[in-house]
Amino acid sequence: MSTDPRQDWREWREAREAAVSAPYGPLSLAGHHWLSDRPEGRIPAVPGEWRADGDEVVLTAAGGDGLAVDGKPFTGTVRLAADQGPAGESRVAAGERRFVLLRREGEWAVRDFDPGAGTRRAFRGVEVTPYDERWVVPGVFRPYGETRDVRVGNADGRERDLGLAGELVFALDGDERTLQVAVGEGGSLWAVFADATSGDDSHRFRFLKPPAPAPAADGTVTVDFNRALLPPCAFADHFLCPFPPPGNTLDVAVPAGERRLVRN
Repeated sequence: MSTDPRQDWREWREAREAAVSAPYGPLSLAGHHWLSDRPEGRIPAVPGEWRADGDEVVLTAAGGDGLAVDGKPFTGTVRLAADQGPAGESRVAAGERRFVLLRREGEWAVRDFDPGAGTRRAFRGVEVTPYDERWVVPGVFRPYGETRDVRVGNADGRERDLGLAGELVFALDGDERTLQVAVGEGGSLWAVFADATSGDDSHRFRFLKPPAPAPAADGTVTVDFNRALLPPCAFADHFLCPFPPPGNTLDVAVPAGERRLVRN
């Protein structure tokens, strides 16, 4: 990391744009199929037979299905667990398509990632506000002590638990603000938030992930709204993104970071 925050931001933007437009990035999600909606095991346009069986999914394939498992043509039956890595590394494929197994609150789904998806072909970029140092402010993470599960709506119309680990406290326009945050891999924080621009000059909600891997020992952390992110569901309708929990809608405009997809 350089000592120039603008240069760091530019490099971060380059990496972010590459990830978004990658063959198996969020733009390539062509379908999300709950197995509970398909008790017969057949998913339209997805080859094979997929059945949930407790902590695994049983996949049965015939020669005409054209499926591969672990990079080799596959026929027969195999038991599969949830995919943990990126979509491009999923065990099951059909040509360039990758089928990713997901489990949420005990329910199984198959995600279909296709580099040729229409959303990826139609992508024209993301509207991003140029870097502005006034949107970089000091903050403090105040943990709850134990995770609090809050029921929130998701982009697919269902409600699910969102595990919140504490509050991120900072000042904007001279007033103290608070966002409830979750803790991700490696202790990193992330928040789902909205602000006065949401649904108008920006997407209806966004994600915020402080640049540091984790807060310092005293809880201090840099809050950088230049790195506000569009959620995956802004790129493809099939994602389940959680909406902001109660209290995570800021009453000020935050015209920083990623705002919305470029409009044709």
